[in-house]
Amino acid sequence: MAEAAEQRRGAKSPDAFRTISEVAAELDVPQHVLRFWESKFTQVRPLKRGGGRRYYRPEDVELLRRIRALLYAEGYTIKGVQKVLRENPRKAIIESERSPSSAEDEGPGLAKDQRQKIQSVMVELVALKRLLKERGR
Repeated sequence: MAEAAEQRRGAKSPDAFRTISEVAAELDVPQHVLRFWESKFTQVRPLKRGGGRRYYRPEDVELLRRIRALLYAEGYTIKGVQKVLRENPRKAIIESERSPSSAEDEGPGLAKDQRQKIQSVMVELVALKRLLKERGR
């Protein structure tokens, strides 16, 4: 039954709006984190419908994906990400997770080798989390 629901979700058009639960699952963050980011980053503006339900546009999801990468993979603080988004919003969205070196000048002050070690640990933690989720099913 759960697989059928996942297939239906996976069949959604890339241009379709997403609910907060879909975005949270896709980005692997809790829903309350998305609500918190919404309060900290004015650029994230999901549509709100009856009862306060949030619907995220594809560009909102991309922005949230980049915010997540800056915070979790690249070691930025909330204020650091706000600065990146304020100074060059287009670059912050377009830049991929694989190129932290282009944003190093605006980083949290870590040395390049420290940043690389943290990124390596984060990748390992994400892999371990996925393994634990799979075994828990």
